[in-house]
Formats: sequence, C-alpha cells, structure tokens
Amino acid sequence: ERRPYLTAEEERAGAALKPLVFRVDNTTPAVVQSVLLERGWDRFDARQQSAEGWNLYWRTPAFHMAQHANLKPWQRLNHHPGTTQLTRKDHLARHLTYMRRLYGPSLYAFSPLTFVLPADYAKFVAEYFREQQAQGGRHGCWIGKPAALSRGRGIVIFRELKDLTLNRACVVQKYICNPLLVGRYKCDLRIYVCVTGFRPLTIYVYQEGLVRFATEKFDLGHLENDYAHLTNCSINRSGPSYGKVKEVVGHGCKWTLSRFFSYLRSGDVDDLLLWQKIHCVVILTVLAIAPSVPSAANCFELFGFDILLDDTLKPWLLEVNYSPALSLDCSADVSVKRKLVHDIIELVCVNGLRDGATGAPSRPHSAGGCAPGKAGRPGTEGARASSAQGPRPRPHTAGPPAAKPRPQSRQPPPAEFAPYLSLAPARTCQTETSPRVLPDPQAGNFVLVFPFNEATLGASRNGLNVKRIIQELQKLTSKQRS
Repeated sequence: ERRPYLTAEEERAGAALKPLVFRVDNTTPAVVQSVLLERGWDRFDARQQSAEGWNLYWRTPAFHMAQHANLKPWQRLNHHPGTTQLTRKDHLARHLTYMRRLYGPSLYAFSPLTFVLPADYAKFVAEYFREQQAQGGRHGCWIGKPAALSRGRGIVIFRELKDLTLNRACVVQKYICNPLLVGRYKCDLRIYVCVTGFRPLTIYVYQEGLVRFATEKFDLGHLENDYAHLTNCSINRSGPSYGKVKEVVGHGCKWTLSRFFSYLRSGDVDDLLLWQKIHCVVILTVLAIAPSVPSAANCFELFGFDILLDDTLKPWLLEVNYSPALSLDCSADVSVKRKLVHDIIELVCVNGLRDGATGAPSRPHSAGGCAPGKAGRPGTEGARASSAQGPRPRPHTAGPPAAKPRPQSRQPPPAEFAPYLSLAPARTCQTETSPRVLPDPQAGNFVLVFPFNEATLGASRNGLNVKRIIQELQKLTSKQRS
C-alpha cells in the first residue's frame, strides 16, 4: 500500500526498509496514533516484535528513571524526567520566587504574586491585610488553585479570607482584575512549547495555538461565576452560553491563535512585540527549573503554557500544563492539534534514529535530541532532498540502511522572528575539539527561541550558565522596551 506522504520514487527507494515503530498505552492520545499511522509508522506489537523493537513511546504520564536509563540509541520518549517542577503549581511558584529573589523582580514580573499554602499561609495573611489597609479597607481579589489538579478543578476566586476553603496543598495568587477582553469576554492563550533537550537547553515555541474564552461576560461583582472567570474548556462546555453566538467571540469557547492575532492586528497591535514578550516568558520560566532537571538523552516534551494578557497587553504566566490535552473537541482543535503533532514528529528528527554511516543504531543526540537538518515540510519524515540530492529513504527502525542520510533543504525561518534566530545561517560551529551541532531554527510552525544567539548557545553548553543567560535576556528585554 502506498504511504500517503511518499512519492512513488521515494517509495521505491525505501522499499527494503522497515517503517518506524511507535509504542502506545491506554493514555496515548488518539490524534498521536492517527498522525503516526498516517505518516507510515507501525504500531508496536509485543507479541510479534522484540521488547526493544520500537522507536517512539508516547504516553500521558511520566516515565520511570529506569526507563530513561535503559533507552536504546534508536528510541525516543515524549517526557523528560523531573519536569513536574515546571508543571506542578507549587513547585513552579517556588522556582519562580527563587529566580525573582536572585535576579530581581522586574525580569520575573510576568508571574502574579503567589503564595504556596500551607507553608506560606502566614505570609499570605499578612499581605492580604496589608493590601486591605492600603486600599482603605477594600478587599482585593485572589485566586486559589490546588497544586496538582488540572482542568479548572477546585479553583476558588475570593475577596474574603473566610472563602478560601481549599483543604489540600495549593497556591494562592493575586487575581488579575484587568484582563484583555474580547467582546467583554475573558480569554487566555494556550502556547505550545517543546523542549527537545535540557543538556544543552533547547526550546521551541509553536507559532499557532489556541485561545480559550469564558462563555459569560466578565464581571468582578460575581466572582463565584466560573463561566465568567475561568477559561477552561472542560468547564465552559457545560455552560448555558456555550452554544450561543457571543459578541465578537461567536459560537463555542475557542479560537485559533492565528485568528486572535489577526483580531489584534485589526486594532493596530504590534503582534511581533507581543510574540517576543511571550517568548521571553517561556525562556525565563523553563530556565527557572532547567538546572534541577535530571540529565537524560533521547527525550523531548510538549508543554502547554497558559498565558493571560491584561488590558495593557502584558503577558502573565498562569500555569504550565503537563501533557496538554490533544483531544479534538471542536474545529479549532482539529485545525491546530493535528498539525502540531505532525510538526513535533518533524522536530524530533525521526530520520536521525540510526547512524547512516555505519548501519548501527544512532548515538544519542544531545543538541535538541536530534541531528541537524532533519525537519522540513509537514507530513513527511524530514524535508525531502532537492532533486540534485536524490530521493529520500523511508523512515525505518534500527538496522542496515540503504544509504547514508543526506543533508536536507529547509525553508528559511520567517523574517519577523529574526531576533530569536540569529543562529539560523550556520548549522555547525567549530570548537577547539570538535564541530558543534546547532539546533534547527524551525520545524513546521515550531520556531527556536532558545538558544537565541551565540552567547546563549555558549552559555548552555557544558553546563548551564544561568547568570550569563539572564544577562542576555536582560539585553533583549531592554531592547523590547526601547
């Protein structure tokens, strides 16, 4: 049967090669399985294949450290170890507080004032009454979130201290009372971030995503109305206004990110500057936990950053989601998430799963988890070579290759992201000892945001020089303000 993403010539060239194999469990998203089958992969069958005869294992929960330690060079996992430090709300709050204390409040001002309860309860109460006194006796708004729950479960928004009723580990944050409203509806942005390596640190941001809307009009007079204050789709789908045509927003509760940015541009908003601010939020957030993530090769991870814009268009980090939902519940989901999965497969460089020169399984690639030049047009396993280079072989499992993989042509990255892509012109840099492999600047809609220049590239090699990276980010943010 013809593989849908290969030309007849390419299929003849790879006829002797076995397809790559993906492993799943009952938590693997259906869209991931669908996309991999569409791309010509085979599903792993333990009854017919050896225990090590797979190339990619994608599932929702974390892997055990033993699974990371026993990985073969031709295998990839879709989670890094230890990243709940980023996605569990109390852990992230502690890391961001530490970075704010170390490098000053201005750089980490994108995170609302946060207290981790019960440990910080006394500090929170002191701040609560200090603010009340400063506002002439008026209570401010706060939001409490369980530390380890998702999908809006257990969230409470309150003014009165007696209304904080959470009975488990949680975080309490200053509630942002001036969100950007679209047709009087609150919204937030789901930004997809793929970290392809922590040693060295390599971060990509997806330039498409989702915008999630509350389904009732924003009203600080009714903090108990979840449909007006929470944007979680799992909550708003059950709301009475979900199916109604809402002012500007329309039906449902989701837009694509591209539609949202088009809406902003119609109001003369500088969307490039906004993207740059979002990129900085992502880098600074990941940087806060990067030094404490255990070293592990051959893995990557997709995160969902929830970012709220206020009425000055300042991005605020709300939380980071582990295994962000990939269910296809509406047309916006279908438009974004299928392409997202395709582009992740491009990004993790599946054609680099073997060593084409020797026929042996490939060695682990620490630079973004892959060899250079392996991502390209969506829907293929790497960009096709130019006609001068000849046809590309099919993706395949470890074993004797038909030919050494050839360099692949790439679309140049969009000019508007040039401040973050100064590494794009060169693919390798000579060091005193050996060539240095650079991460790809782009794969589909994924754009490299870290490292973003030679200084940050050097500061992320042979350990992570956080202080040097912070200095480069301070230069970048000062340019944004000027």
